[in-house]
Amino acid sequence: MIQEAISNIDEIQVKKLLQSVFEKYGYDFSDYSPASIKRRISRFLINNKFQNIEELEEALINNPLLLGNFIEEITVNVTEMYRDPAFYKSLIQDVFPTLALQPIIRIWHAGCSTGEEVFSLAILLHEAGLLHKSLLYGTDLNQGVLHAAMKRTYSKSTLKTDSENYISSGGIQKLSDYYSETENTIKFHDFLSKHMVFSNHNLSIDQSFNEFNLILCRNVLIYFNRNLQDKVFKLFTESMADKSFLALGTKETLEFSSVAEQFDIVNKNNRIWKVKKS
Repeated sequence: MIQEAISNIDEIQVKKLLQSVFEKYGYDFSDYSPASIKRRISRFLINNKFQNIEELEEALINNPLLLGNFIEEITVNVTEMYRDPAFYKSLIQDVFPTLALQPIIRIWHAGCSTGEEVFSLAILLHEAGLLHKSLLYGTDLNQGVLHAAMKRTYSKSTLKTDSENYISSGGIQKLSDYYSETENTIKFHDFLSKHMVFSNHNLSIDQSFNEFNLILCRNVLIYFNRNLQDKVFKLFTESMADKSFLALGTKETLEFSSVAEQFDIVNKNNRIWKVKKS
């Protein structure tokens, strides 16, 4: 059914819809991957029983309350604790020793979704004796997922896998040491969240807001076209302190970007680079 709806959506209609959203609300999706954006708009049409894209456009313009639901569908909010354990182990081995030399450690999780990866890193920083001087910024375009991150409460349904991945990532205690639990949920302790700031940030139009020692943007850029990827890489480069690191997702790379020559590869398999700034 979704495939049929996709075939009925014209590229010009998609561009017009996105332009209307941008002009009305300031959210710019024009440089998102065309295939991804088309698929997600189609799914939104079907799930919300719109007859066509023109009807959706009119509803979005006249009903700001619908915008939140639209953004949640358009943006990608897939995340989990200790996703790709080898990546976290590489952070401990290849990045933490340099971070330890800094008087204050500023970390930016761009596209943090509901925050699981922010808590994952905070726990490892605590075990390395670095959390006390760290500040982790979690940003996302989607206000709904940011509210979820601020609550620091998650389902227990993935705890077994999360605990296994925590150990595989280099965790040295028990994941259960870091949360309290009810029948269906867990809530991470205050001493972790007091080192976190969650706020709205749109990678496509917003500017740099601080200087960071580590920037993580994992499995976000694969949904952007090449122009927007390059724009984001420039934003990250502007936001990086001396001897700082950039971490991407497993299918993302700096290799063909306009800023590639400003970085050295730290761990190719786990997609970690270090800026050459002096």
